[in-house]
Amino acid sequence: MSEDGQRVGVVAVVGFPNAGKSTLVNRLTSSRHAVVDEVPGVTRDRNELLCEWRGQTFVLIDTGGVNAGDDSPMQSEVAAQARMAVEEADVVAAVIDARAGLAAGDQEIAQILRRSHRPVVLVANKIDDAAHEPLALELHSLGLGEPIPVSALHGRGTGDLLDAIVERLDAVEGGGRPADDGADEIAVAILGRPNVGKSSLLNAILGRPRVIVSDRPGTTRDAIDTPFVRGDRRFRLIDTAGLRRKRRHRQGVEYYSEVRALAAAERADVALVLIDSSEGLVEGDLSVADVARRAGCATIVVLSKWDIATTTVEDVGERLGGKLRQRPSIVTSSAVTGRNVDRLLDAVEEVFERYTSRVSTGELNRAMAEIGAMREPPRQGRRRLNMLYATQYRTRPPRFRIVTNDRRLVNRDYGFFVENQLRRRLGLEGVPVVVDFTTRS
Repeated sequence: MSEDGQRVGVVAVVGFPNAGKSTLVNRLTSSRHAVVDEVPGVTRDRNELLCEWRGQTFVLIDTGGVNAGDDSPMQSEVAAQARMAVEEADVVAAVIDARAGLAAGDQEIAQILRRSHRPVVLVANKIDDAAHEPLALELHSLGLGEPIPVSALHGRGTGDLLDAIVERLDAVEGGGRPADDGADEIAVAILGRPNVGKSSLLNAILGRPRVIVSDRPGTTRDAIDTPFVRGDRRFRLIDTAGLRRKRRHRQGVEYYSEVRALAAAERADVALVLIDSSEGLVEGDLSVADVARRAGCATIVVLSKWDIATTTVEDVGERLGGKLRQRPSIVTSSAVTGRNVDRLLDAVEEVFERYTSRVSTGELNRAMAEIGAMREPPRQGRRRLNMLYATQYRTRPPRFRIVTNDRRLVNRDYGFFVENQLRRRLGLEGVPVVVDFTTRS
């Protein structure tokens, strides 16, 4: 499974809808990353999470529920994603709701797994106490080995399950995937309102159907991380659920999906804010851009669906100019035609360089002298603000400390003026610039 810590094993978690797969994944990874709800069919795309047990790290792939009796287009897409997960896996964890008993769909999944020739760990879930353990005996008929009784909700039996997974991973020769420590990686969150083309753009960048695409809004529910390499540059692309302008009254799956999207922005270096160019700029797009700003990541505005555009770059740029302080660049794209996909990745690399840049103290203070001469500093009575010197003390995003005679003299308007001028003079368009005014001690 691993060699000198350079490779990690891959475990696909599959099963019938509402068997508790996402709850189990959250339990094994000690996280709440996968969206969980009592409604069946919440998980749709493959969602990968790292798990560590007794010093061994491996990847868990949470998948959507496979229901052989459902012939809807969405279920077909979900099943295809689950099959891809099995093909990529070294070991498969088949999760069965033992309290519900075996269903025809469970037999269908068992047949698929036997044909895959992957080692299988059979998980009898929802065994909350010893009185329910006899329910697991029925699972022997699947022919997938000894079932391991667990309760994903309460954590019962998960240690035995992890032992079994690690044991099977150790027995796999030449498996796993290269370990990824995340160093020198650009994390890119794809943000936007529902149905603006986020998942389509991700698939276009990857050149394969990594996530499910549908005309129905709200298809993506989890924040889906996908590592991607272009040349010698590594990216982590994060597809997210659609963000709506009014979130106060969101409940259930929709609420938790948006929480995951907001968290994705928090851990991203660059946010792609998608605007549907067939609809033009709307108020909800500005709300999404504000999410990126508050998360502190660099921003690129992407006019998606450019093959059916009804707006222009100039019109969007003019309307955004007075709204977004970061002054992000605008790139047109079309997932259908592949237009500007490479150019978009070039733009991501460029803004990331600015996001991680460090300005010399000399250059910074020359810029500050010019800024101070442009506009008279604010005053209170006979005291006037005097900006003495500045230093940069952080990157990702660039953060500057400006030492003054009295920071209480800095008003909101002048603070924004200094921020905007620093961004323009230091070439930091599209990047959040954080300015801390301090009083000389």
